[in-house]
Amino acid sequence: MEFQELKSILRRLYFEYVKKHLKRILIALFLSIIVAGSTAGIAWLLDPAVKKIFIEENKIFAWTIPLLIVIAFSSKGISLYLARITIIRVGEEISGELQKKVAANILLTDVQTLENRHSGKYISNIMYDSHHIQSLVGTGVLNLMKDSFSVIALVSLMFYQNWKLALFAILMMPLAATLAKSLGKRIGKATTKAGESSGNLASFLTEIFKGSKMIRIYQKEDLEKKRAEEVIDDLVEKNIKIGSVIIRATPVMEILTGFMIAGFIVFSGKLISNGELGVNNFFSFLAAMMLAYQPIRSLATINMVAYQGAAAFKRISKIIDKKIIIKDDTSLPNLIIKNSDINFKNVDFKYETTKERAIKNISFEIEGNTMAAFVGHSGAGKSTIINLLPRFYDPQEGSIEIDKQNIK
Repeated sequence: MEFQELKSILRRLYFEYVKKHLKRILIALFLSIIVAGSTAGIAWLLDPAVKKIFIEENKIFAWTIPLLIVIAFSSKGISLYLARITIIRVGEEISGELQKKVAANILLTDVQTLENRHSGKYISNIMYDSHHIQSLVGTGVLNLMKDSFSVIALVSLMFYQNWKLALFAILMMPLAATLAKSLGKRIGKATTKAGESSGNLASFLTEIFKGSKMIRIYQKEDLEKKRAEEVIDDLVEKNIKIGSVIIRATPVMEILTGFMIAGFIVFSGKLISNGELGVNNFFSFLAAMMLAYQPIRSLATINMVAYQGAAAFKRISKIIDKKIIIKDDTSLPNLIIKNSDINFKNVDFKYETTKERAIKNISFEIEGNTMAAFVGHSGAGKSTIINLLPRFYDPQEGSIEIDKQNIK
């Protein structure tokens, strides 16, 4: 999935589903700002804590600063909890709305469409794909807001403490962004393949349930067990690949963090020896930098969550967007049944999955309140004629009438 396609999919997801929950998202945004401010406040309080308590031994600051630290942590914890509760509800409601649309599509779509797509695929869309969309909206959006504001607040504090150290510390950010872009494309491809495998597994399990008696009658348990193992192994491998791509960022980010902190200590030592940085500023800056790397690592995975959610939304959209051809037209009059006379006039019909026509230029009349029988070999079109009558399918040519009324 290319970036432009990702952008287009996420844009549609926002305008059609997320935008209606904008009020709650703004509340979560406000709470995220409090979380970011509290996080920066915790790091900033270490500056006066070291200077006033340990160096100057100020008794008043000895109890006021710890109290402020408790308030900052409490503010962060409560705000983060409320933000998560708010955004989780948004994610679940959007996921539920999509699940309802898929269910409605199953109930209203053309019979031929349902027959051409295994029920297990629909189950996978409802269970597997909707979960990834919920993760994108529920987790991804919150982390994007919370971690972005946290990084901005902490980097601002670092520049306030010492601009030279701050420039050195933010070198890691473009590296993390490059890594996230690369892994995001891979996770999108892996998620698409895993979604297909999940659908295959759901389809296979559905077939086992339906055919359990026949499997036992023909003693095919071992064969079906082998098929089950192959389908499950395929899904397991796909999920392992997704997991490996997701955690691939962790060792790289940890190694980068190690180099950055080592370089930071060396650079800070020179600044302290030159009198450009105090020990209290050093501890406050170190805390801010350590606190900043966690949201930076989290932001590095946002891209992957976006690709996962977009790939899932793309699959669900194909179902929701599928045009329903055979449907009730409320502008047309209802059928009025009196004698129940049936009339087929030059009817042609071909299934989407076959090249040959199932019935060709069929015409006949059946009077109401009489009994008629269709006789012919297998595949002659007997079932097709019966299925055309209640409009499970529409003929490509000709018309079908009941009491001289077109059934359309």
